[in-house]
Amino acid sequence: MSQMPTSSHAPRPAAAPMPERPSGGPPPRRQYISFAFYKLLPDFRRLPATQQAELLGGLASLIEFHDRQKMILLTYSTVGTRPDTDFMFWKISWDLDEIQAHSAAINRLPLAGYLATPYSYLAQTKRSTYLDKLDPSHDESRTTIRPGKHKYVFVYPFVKTREWYLLSKHARQGIMDEHIEVGTKYQSVRLNTTYSFGLDDQEFVVAFETEYPADFLDLVQELRETEGSRFTLRDTPIFTCVQTPPQLLIRQLAGI
Repeated sequence: MSQMPTSSHAPRPAAAPMPERPSGGPPPRRQYISFAFYKLLPDFRRLPATQQAELLGGLASLIEFHDRQKMILLTYSTVGTRPDTDFMFWKISWDLDEIQAHSAAINRLPLAGYLATPYSYLAQTKRSTYLDKLDPSHDESRTTIRPGKHKYVFVYPFVKTREWYLLSKHARQGIMDEHIEVGTKYQSVRLNTTYSFGLDDQEFVVAFETEYPADFLDLVQELRETEGSRFTLRDTPIFTCVQTPPQLLIRQLAGI
């Protein structure tokens, strides 16, 4: 196994002060969210098992010794659930530089020559524009998410049709009321909605956490029958991810 790194990423100059917003006052504090999916290349499988374990050990050390005060890092396996990915890192930070620096540190690992990133999504947290009338006490700020309490997470990018945004806000709220009502029937499924407008190709990235995949399946099937489904342009690819500790993830990936 490789040596413990002294840092999860190379030192960089101190960040410049946040420029003042034209409207004055501090900017809204939102988390940056990254879902990065990785795939080991076929050449990696042809390496001796001991070399596979050594290369993956460097990745495990990087995960274990990252700065938890600056970034939340959750590890998930997609082995057996997607043919085009092997694992996913869910990264959450108030500072986009931390997410970039961690990705750069992965690129510097010897494993990087055997690693592809077929999918990567970037988003931010944001307050919902729709009122949850079924639960007025619900915290709608949603600028802070604290995931990782459930075994499974289902992740996918989401794009609505342009016709949706041409509806009045009142009409959209009415459609969303039905959507919210269906969601409240599935208390075992926790929704994390993040926003990508202008940051990435999609408009939203949604991540549903649960202990019961069957409940998520039933939720999605029922949502297909709602009025809001008419305004879905794209909601694929969909990833079924299993939260997996780094050492167990290595045993899944390496030929040992």
